[in-house]
Amino acid sequence: MTHHTPTIGSFDWQAIATDLDTRGYAVTGSVFSSQECAQLAKSYDEEAQFRKKIVMARHGFGKGEYKYFNYPLPHKISALRGAFYARLVPVANNWQSMIGRDILFPDAHNAFVERCHKAGQTRPTPLMLRYGKDDYNCLHQDLYGDHVFPLQVAIMLSSPGEDFSGGEFVLTEQRPRMQSRAEVVSLAQGEAVIFAVNERPVRGTRGTYRVRMRHGVSRVRDGQRHVLGIIFHDAT
Repeated sequence: MTHHTPTIGSFDWQAIATDLDTRGYAVTGSVFSSQECAQLAKSYDEEAQFRKKIVMARHGFGKGEYKYFNYPLPHKISALRGAFYARLVPVANNWQSMIGRDILFPDAHNAFVERCHKAGQTRPTPLMLRYGKDDYNCLHQDLYGDHVFPLQVAIMLSSPGEDFSGGEFVLTEQRPRMQSRAEVVSLAQGEAVIFAVNERPVRGTRGTYRVRMRHGVSRVRDGQRHVLGIIFHDAT
């Protein structure tokens, strides 16, 4: 059986890096075909590939549910995690320098995972989320431990307007001594949004300052919404 490795090399990575530096997020082209999206969404019910299920309402996270994949990750997800990481590591290291942090990220994702595991962060974090009617996700950050890669990816597996309505991806940024600003990101089926996990550097008139980002999902008005989340650091 031949595995299809997602090809993300055709994306305009220079434009993506500029968007990440300017806005803290960027939308990519299509990562998966509609057929691949449907297959992935359907695989949500295959319990064997997941290590944990979270029902959001029990924890005050919102309404809906998600499942964390187990190691070994499905080939497609593992390949995607490594490929995205390799493209995003220059942006991440630039942000580290701008914020004044000495620790840089290694070029290869497996080297970063090794660093996480040595620090006790050994549980995989890629996840799949399922939202139904009236479900939503509160604003939050996916940190999971001391070793945090500053960017993450969410890929829309459902077709907005066909499979569900509402359920917009929402980002907020908290600038120093200013009120929070919100941004709503529209994704087509198969597209990804890359966004800041926690802090990102912004150049101001008096030098660089840090902006704190949070993300969530607005209420799904109808239907069912599936999303694949790629987080690059593992969890304690």
